[in-house]
Order: sequence, then structure tokens, then C-alpha cells
Amino acid sequence: FRNAHNPFDKTPHRDISYYNHLLFEHSRNGLNVEALKFYAVINRSGVLVDGCSLSCILKVSAALYNRAFGKQIHCQCVKNGFFDDVSVGTSLVDMYVKNGNLDDGKRVFDEIKEKNVVTWTSLLTGYSQKGMIRKVVEIFSLMKFEGVEPNPFTFATVLGALADEGELDAGAQVHSMVIKSGFDSIRVVGNSLVSLYSKSGMTKEAIYVFDSTECRDSVSWNGMIAGLITNGLEFDALDMLYRMRCAGVKFTETTFVSVVKLCANLKEFVLARQIHCQAVKSGFGCFDNIRTALMVCYMKGCAMDDAAKIFLVTSTVQSVVSWTAIIGGYMKNSRTVEALNMFLEMRREDVRPNHYTYSTILAALPTNSLFQVHAEIVKTNYEKSPSVGTALLDAYIKIGKTDDASKVFKRIEDKDVVAWSAMLVGYAQEEDIEGAVNIFDQLTKEGVDPNHFTFSSIINACATHSAASEQGKQFHASSIKYRYNNTLIVSSALLTMYAKKGDIESAYEVFKRQKERDLVSWNSMISGYAQHGYGEKALKIFKEMQKKNMEMDEITFIGVICACTHTGLVREGQVYFDMMVNDLRISPTMELYSCMVDLYSRAGMLDKAMALIDGMPFPAGPTVWRTLLAACRVHRNLELGKFAAEKLISCQPQDSAAYVLLANLYAASGHWPDRTKVRKLMDERKVKKETGYSWIEVKKKTYSFIAGDVSHPLSDQIYKKLGELSIRLRDAGYRPDTNYVLHDIEEEQKEAILSRHSERLAIAFGLISIPNGIPIRIIKNIRVCGDCHAVIKLISKLEGREIIVRDSNRFHHFSEGLCSCGDYW
Repeated sequence: FRNAHNPFDKTPHRDISYYNHLLFEHSRNGLNVEALKFYAVINRSGVLVDGCSLSCILKVSAALYNRAFGKQIHCQCVKNGFFDDVSVGTSLVDMYVKNGNLDDGKRVFDEIKEKNVVTWTSLLTGYSQKGMIRKVVEIFSLMKFEGVEPNPFTFATVLGALADEGELDAGAQVHSMVIKSGFDSIRVVGNSLVSLYSKSGMTKEAIYVFDSTECRDSVSWNGMIAGLITNGLEFDALDMLYRMRCAGVKFTETTFVSVVKLCANLKEFVLARQIHCQAVKSGFGCFDNIRTALMVCYMKGCAMDDAAKIFLVTSTVQSVVSWTAIIGGYMKNSRTVEALNMFLEMRREDVRPNHYTYSTILAALPTNSLFQVHAEIVKTNYEKSPSVGTALLDAYIKIGKTDDASKVFKRIEDKDVVAWSAMLVGYAQEEDIEGAVNIFDQLTKEGVDPNHFTFSSIINACATHSAASEQGKQFHASSIKYRYNNTLIVSSALLTMYAKKGDIESAYEVFKRQKERDLVSWNSMISGYAQHGYGEKALKIFKEMQKKNMEMDEITFIGVICACTHTGLVREGQVYFDMMVNDLRISPTMELYSCMVDLYSRAGMLDKAMALIDGMPFPAGPTVWRTLLAACRVHRNLELGKFAAEKLISCQPQDSAAYVLLANLYAASGHWPDRTKVRKLMDERKVKKETGYSWIEVKKKTYSFIAGDVSHPLSDQIYKKLGELSIRLRDAGYRPDTNYVLHDIEEEQKEAILSRHSERLAIAFGLISIPNGIPIRIIKNIRVCGDCHAVIKLISKLEGREIIVRDSNRFHHFSEGLCSCGDYW
């Protein structure tokens, strides 16, 4: 084409047709900048331009996105009287649309007198690109009303817009018009129809259209392959790829990107390497999109070293997309140090992070670096971005800085449900139920619909002891309203919440209604029954789990062994432990060993418990020694108790449990001087004994009591009720067991102390405040003493009330003079 300049320059008579010919050639060959310069030459030559010249140079302006030059040509069109030329008017509309100035494009469209199908299609393209689907339909309908028949490009434009918005019904109607017009086998229309049906999940219809399309090109094949992948038909997509190759259609950049993503989805990493080789041979190896897709694929296959090689071996400057992909890969493969190093290297290379980069790296930052990156985010004005803001507040939540997370949350603009849910999780983790509920209320007032993660988080928050029981039920009702109650994550949270709040029957109802169950569901139900003392029911759930060949983990066996522990099934517990180790090859954790020590210890088999500790493959931790010490207190084994206490104190010198249990063991054995020494040691080391609290919920408000408490407004009525109960208890044969008062004082004083334990005060308040027929639910932060256990059994019989007490070990369901623990706890 360049060689044509010389003959042209020698032409003696040059009119506008000669100039137009050369101008068109510049445009056709993509020499748009040269075309602009040549147009200036035409104007300087004194030759008057015509409609063809103006139409062509407007197309060049549109291709260069040069709006300012396009407006100058618009003025020239009006000045020279070519505005009413249909070709010029159409080119003007097209120029404004492609430059993103749709309003001016529409204004020109309305002003030109004569319009053809290309003019209408140009305007439709503008509205389609902006996603203004209603305007597309409106303009298309008006076009039909004006008697202008659509061409294949018009149909392709309208169908593409409908496909992007998922308007299947309208798309089907347009498809019928296509068939009537005889354009159904034309490639450009077929490609748009394939996109429409693929995006609507109708792959059979998409394949039918694809097979009916004549002269399919790479765009047709790529669209069909991408549609199959999107709809989860990966193997059909592979078959389509094979057909494409057999048809002799060359793979394009889009083909390679789609196929690499397909390999990643199928975890076909060997095939991915073959595709990688093919891409290199075809000359596409250095294309950014393909390299990024290959990196992501290798990352999913845990081949981070190969991904890093692709990233590093390149002569071009890495884009922020590539940097973000490699950082994300290291993060997903738990290589946070490399991820951080990559981020630092990226900054040294002066590559500016985007919101995806910040969102990715924030999860890996140590505390000091978090503050530095936060400052950088503020400088780059990304703090208001929902994705970055959410990742930032999540990072603060993970280091326990909920207040800082809240400040970040308030600065986020256009908060989405993910940001709201993340903030709610922060309050839930801090057991700040009031803060979590306030966030949920704000979310709904802002018009944001909660999703299943939101409900899971707020329901988990309602499982804490400080949350009112009714709150959990209210959010259960809300989840039903939004139709999330049957989703796995929400139903599992409901199950756990009801179990922790003492309503094991409701927990089982949720479990029964679950349409699908994962390991968390089964484990929660087993642990729930175990904690409530229903060991046989827990083991029944476990056996049902075995029949279904469900996968099990150490959490499953913690629940199973706890169930055996609370019901005295020592032999069965041993069998399940051996099954776990020998059959399922699950290595016992510290917590599992602690459960086994508890199993033996509660049954009085302290020698066996000690033998198990001696045989552990790692040193016993505090939970193991605390469990053994508590059992020595119950069974009054002084020597072993002293040994366990020494071990526990060496592990946790500031833990009051070790000192208190040892002091109580001395007291129960009558060794008062030794008890005094332990108490004195606590004072010297400034170790404070944990105060025993009991909580009860009445009319959506939670009240707390300590032993001998007189702070409650109804204190007189509470003690009056206790006095009445004392008389009825003695008439029923109750005699205080003063062995549980570990003070060297008179018997009468011991009886007085027992009668004022915090759980008794809470129960008395419940009896005078909660109507008959409603269970009285008590939470206690330490173990219920044996005397109070006996008293509560009698009260449940005398008052005809169900009383549920959750102490530090388990739940006790008292009813008609009996307890679910069977007096074994």
C-alpha cells in the first residue's frame, strides 16, 4: 500500500475521488493516524471534501476515540451542508456512540432527516454497550414501527444486549423474528443466539443454533465452548474443542484462555501442560491473558514453582493483573511469606496495586505491615472500595481490633452484603451480641438483603451465653422468611445454636429437616447429644453416620468419646478410640487424649488414665492435667492429685483452676494446713479464683447472680422463695451434704453457704418470674456442686418444672426428680 504513494503523487489531475480512494485505503489498513494527517493534506490542497470523505474520516475518529476531532468534523458537516447525507449522519451517530457520548449520538440521530438500518443499528449498539436494555427494546420496537427492516447486525446487537441481561423471553421473541427474516443461519446472528441461550442455561438450544449456523468462525466455536464451561458441562466443552480442531479452525487467544480455565476446573493439569505447549507453538505464549490463565491453573494444581516461572520468564513489563494473580496463588497455597515478598517486589517495580491486589494481600499481612498498607490504601483512595474495605476490616477483626474494623466499615461507600456480614462476624467473635444485632438491624434498614453467610454469622452469635434464647429463634424465623433456613451453612448454625442454648429437641428437629448434611452437621448433632447427657442418642447418630459411609474426623470422635464419658461407657469409648487410630488412621490430638483421660478418670480408673498419659507421643498439655486433677478431687486421690497439680501449675502458673482444685482436694481429705498453704501461694502469685456466676434469662433480659447475692431488686422475694423451698426439701427427706463446703467452719455455717449458691438464687428467681410450662434455663460458669445437683432434682419434682442447667462441663436436664446425667458427671 505504501508503494501506491509514488504513482498517486505523479497523477496530473487530482479530484476528490482520487483523495477519497487513498483515504479509504488508509482506513482499511488500520493506518488511522496517517488517515488524519492525510485528511489535513486534502483540506490544504483546496479540494472540496464530499459526503464520502466526511463519512470515512468520522469512522477514523471513532476508531481513535478522538472525540474532539470528531466534533470538529461534525461542525464541517453542518457548515458544508452534508448533515442530511444518510451516510454522514450515520457516521456521526457511530462516532459519538463509540466515544461514549451517547446523549450527543441520540441528539444527532433525532436531528437527521433520513435514517437507514445502519443508523438505527449504530444507536442500538450504543445503548447495548451501556447495558440500557429497556432503551434497546424501545429503539428496536420504534425501528420496526417506522418500517425499517433489521439486518443481521441489528439482530446480533439486540440479541447480545438481551443475553447480557438474561432476558430470555424477549430473546426468544427476537429469535422468531430472525427465523422469519431468514437470518437464522447467518454467523453473526448465530453467535449472539448461542450467547443468549448459554447465559440462560439452555445449552441444548445453544448447541442446536450452533450446529445450524453456516460458515462458523473461531468466534462461533469459542462462544460455544465458553457457554458449555459456564454451565458446568466441562466434558462437553472438551468434545467441542476436539470438533473445532477437526474442523481445521485455528485456536485463538480466547480459545486457549477458555481451555486452560477448563483444565483448571477439571484438575487436568497434564492436559494443561499440553495446551501450554500448543499455545507457545502457535505464537500465543506471551499473551497476557493466556499467561495469567496458565498461572492460575498451575496454582490450583499446587505447582506454584511452575506458575512463578511463567510469571518471571517474560520480556514485557508485568501488568497489575499478573502480579495480583501470582500473589493470590501463593496465598491459596499457604505460602504467605512468598506472597508478601511478591507484593514488596511489585511495589519496587513501581506497579500500582489495584483493589484486587489489596484485597488479596491484606489476609497475609502481619500487624505492623497492616498499618503501613492501610496508610497506602488511604493515600490511593481505595479505603472506600467495598472489596478493599471489607478485606481491611476483616484483617483488623483477625487481630482482635474490632473498634478499628468498625471505623473502616463506616468509611466504605456502597456497602454490599459481604461488608455487612464481615462486620457482623467481628462482633460475633467478640461475643458482642448487641453489636452484632445492631449491624443486622442497620443492614435491613439500608435495604440490603442478608444472605446465608449473614444468617449463619448472626445465629452463631446467638449461641453465646450472653445472648437471649429468643434472639436465636427470631433470627431463625427471619431465615425462613428469606428462604435460607434450609441452606447447609444456616441449618448447621441453627443446630449448633439450639444445642448450645439447651434446646436439644429443636436442634434435632433442624437436623432431621436438613436436605443435605456435611461433616459439621453430623459432628454438631453428636456433640450436642453428648453435652446434654444423651449418650445413647449420640452413639445412634454416629452409627447412622457409619451406615452412610460418611467421612469422619477427630471432631467426630471427640463427640463420640464425650458421649461415652458422660454415660460411663468406658469399654465402648475404648473401642471407638481404637477404631479411630487403627482403622481410620486418624492421629489422636491433645483434645482426644484429654477426652480419653476424662473417660477413665470419671470411672475411677486413674491408673489407666495415667498410663495413657505416659504413653502419649507428645508431652501432656494443661487440659489433660486439669482433667486428671479434677478426677483426683472427686475420687480423693491425694498423691496423684498433687502430681497433676504440679504439672498443671508448671504449664499455666496463673491458671486459678490448678490451685483451687488442689486446695479443694486437701480440704476434702481433711488436710487443712496444706489447703491454707495453697491459698497463701495463690495470694503470693496474685492468682485470683474465678468467681462463680449463674445467669438466667427472663422476658428477654439476662440476670446474673453470685453466691449470697442481694443486689437483685426482687432479692427479698427470692430469699423468701428459697426459705419456702428449704422447708419443703427437708420434708421430702433432703439433708445438706456439707462435704461440698470446703471451709473449716461450723456445720450450720456450711449449710447456710450451700443454701445461697448462685444457681439456687437463679432458680428461685426463675420460679417466681417464669410461668408454669416454660423451662427454666440456667447457665453457670463453673461446675455444679453435688449438693446443688441433688437439690435441683428435688425442686424439679416438688415444683413440677423442667430445669435445664448448663455448667462448665455439660448440660443437666432436671425433670420429675431425675437428671439426664444419671448422677454421673
